[in-house]
Amino acid sequence: MADLQPGLVVAAHGRHCLVESVDGERRICHPRGKKNAVVVGDQVQWQVTGDEGSIERVDERRNLFYRQDEMRTKSFAANLDQVLVLVAADPEFSESQLTRALIAAQAEGIDVLIVLNKSDLQPAFDRAWARLEPYRRMGCTVLPLRLKSADGSDAGLDALQQRLDNKRTLVLGPSGVGKSTLVNRLVPEARAQTGEISRALNSGKHTTTSTTWYWVDAQRRTALIDSPGFQEFGLNHIEPMQLAHLMPDLNATLGHCRFYNCTHLHEPGCGVVEHVQTGEPDQPADDPLAISENRYRLYGELFAELSDKRRY
Repeated sequence: MADLQPGLVVAAHGRHCLVESVDGERRICHPRGKKNAVVVGDQVQWQVTGDEGSIERVDERRNLFYRQDEMRTKSFAANLDQVLVLVAADPEFSESQLTRALIAAQAEGIDVLIVLNKSDLQPAFDRAWARLEPYRRMGCTVLPLRLKSADGSDAGLDALQQRLDNKRTLVLGPSGVGKSTLVNRLVPEARAQTGEISRALNSGKHTTTSTTWYWVDAQRRTALIDSPGFQEFGLNHIEPMQLAHLMPDLNATLGHCRFYNCTHLHEPGCGVVEHVQTGEPDQPADDPLAISENRYRLYGELFAELSDKRRY
């Protein structure tokens, strides 16, 4: 098709989206046809139609980070390099929500960075840091952070920025953990950009309803994608028998079960169960493949939840 231009979707609201062209100009565009649904991060081919534009094609995605429950599928962003899960020492984070986000990222082959904010809060921070030990042990990068401490200084921001350089990072986290503060510290003009996007798309309080793309640097090589907060993170798109493969600590112990279709819950001779930390006297204290009892409990709960949904 003639006159098609490549572009990047930087915001979306309903049937409207904002597409950034190669020269950095942004224009309101409308996807052509219902099948042409777009999400932030999509690379698209579009053409000018008057003062706006129409998206004619969505290029093939490298990945798509999304959640799915009984009612609907909610897509966060596409073509990501990593997901930054921001949690805090206070309020206490939900390990179930953290685990669900990690599983969704693993299913799409997206790297994950866990950042624990409010390192100046004691003893809450030490408790939260200890809860994250199983995640560090299974290979996740976990960074401490302090934004807006009592003396007005930050700690850990430089180390975090190094992990963000030249990458497209989705920032994920519940309300109250400092997500907006982090985005505004790294992208000082974020509030102004958000206001402009809201006016362009007529979407009101844009930050609370949809995902927004920000460039951190003038060269447009480092991007932060701010996402709305959420209360639930459904994994209906994951098959129960996939779960163990998508949890790195359990996955490391697979291949040694007596039964090929082992659910790792109740079967005799399960190679996963023998590595679950239970505090039994005969259990090796320095097992390099140890699975925390809490992580295994979460696996069992998720397996039951996903299995139950497939009965109906």
